[in-house]
Amino acid sequence: MTTPSKPVIDAPSGPAPAGLEITDLVVGDGDEAAEGATVEVHYVGVEYDSGEEFDASYNGGAPIEFPLRGLIKGWQEGIPGMRVGGRRQLICPPQLAYGPTGGGHRLSGRTLIFVIDLLAVR
Repeated sequence: MTTPSKPVIDAPSGPAPAGLEITDLVVGDGDEAAEGATVEVHYVGVEYDSGEEFDASYNGGAPIEFPLRGLIKGWQEGIPGMRVGGRRQLICPPQLAYGPTGGGHRLSGRTLIFVIDLLAVR
């Protein structure tokens, strides 16, 4: 499988959503990610309000593999059902990302947008 190109995420307009928003940008045709699966992904993350990128596996040149249960709630809820080869956008409000402002993480209190390319499921 070829590595997909790094997505560009345009800064949204309007207020951030109160709940998780899941949008399939490309529907994959491979294996389906189940709750608790281990996934291999490439991703880009930006802050909703500023559109500033805060993290991207593409910048390191290699995808990342991890169990879903170890990730933020937005990923735990937003990746199951996705198929390998797919690209999905998740908009995660603070309660599904790094918690409320003052939570100790530099992204606490922020709504985050992720575009995730699912490369493999284990």
